[in-house]
Amino acid sequence: MGWWQIDADTLAGSRFVVSPLAETVASLKALERGTAAHAGAHPGERAWLDAHLPAYRARQAADPVTALLVRSAFGRSWNADFITPTPSGDHDGEPCFEDELVRIRETPPERARDDLLLSLDGPVPARLHRSDLPERAATVLEWVWAEAVLPYWPRRRRLIEADVLARTAQLGHGGWASALSAMRPGMRWLGGSRLQINTRGGPSQVIPGVRLMFVPVTPHTGWVSWDADRYAVVYPCAGALADTGRARVPEPLRALLGPARAGVLVLLGAPKSTTQLVALTGQGLGSVGRHLKVLLDAGLIRRRRAGRSVLYFRTEAGEALVRAGDPEDGPVQGGGARPGV
Repeated sequence: MGWWQIDADTLAGSRFVVSPLAETVASLKALERGTAAHAGAHPGERAWLDAHLPAYRARQAADPVTALLVRSAFGRSWNADFITPTPSGDHDGEPCFEDELVRIRETPPERARDDLLLSLDGPVPARLHRSDLPERAATVLEWVWAEAVLPYWPRRRRLIEADVLARTAQLGHGGWASALSAMRPGMRWLGGSRLQINTRGGPSQVIPGVRLMFVPVTPHTGWVSWDADRYAVVYPCAGALADTGRARVPEPLRALLGPARAGVLVLLGAPKSTTQLVALTGQGLGSVGRHLKVLLDAGLIRRRRAGRSVLYFRTEAGEALVRAGDPEDGPVQGGGARPGV
């Protein structure tokens, strides 16, 4: 079991960070896994893989050295650190992908090979004893960004921002132990200022006074990284947020309220902000606002403030209406998550 011992000041000063590079590395990992990824991968990720996996495999087949590098960099239990750099966290807004990529491109070749030793837990293949490994890694990430991430980035960014809002709400509702334990598999608050980061045998570190960052990505993957006084937990957006927003809407409810408004009501099985609903439904802010007003006036939802956000959730009447409209009388997507997840 690996854990970090974190003092109160570090936890209080931690922040969420949006990183286009982390999103691209996560996408590269998803492409490298291919169809063997996750049985539980959400429909949006599977559709994305179907669209981009053939071109990725063709690219790697044409460049066997880079293909071997990527396979080696994503080891069984650890990533080569140079390909997953810790975000700087210096930007108030979103950093530029090209600026983030510079850190990979400028990695000393000797360090890249040392990192591969750890990720492989063994000798580096002879074909990778060369000085251009950082440049090759940067080039394949450039390709993934341009071909498979950038076209979707506006929506992915909205999903990431929605996840941050949800985590912030969960933090206010259940505290750090609740927010951190639900962040990624194998991660939980142990007490005694210790955060379990994985279920393997390491690494365990005492890290007082560092900059701690939480970095959401939309592919179903994650990792931890650190660089000097910066530590990061990269984690997958909550499943409901990473999905395509196609919650199952019972047909009677759709006929009664209309498909768009019924979809909003179904999604409010767990509290969500207007921003989250816009990201999940793909509807405009004005449309979502109008649906929320109608549902509020009808007594089907209520709202409460959580920090700077306003969260909406179903009332008992709203719950009853959703259940009554479901001919299967089973759980409706969106109702299984707890507040803020």
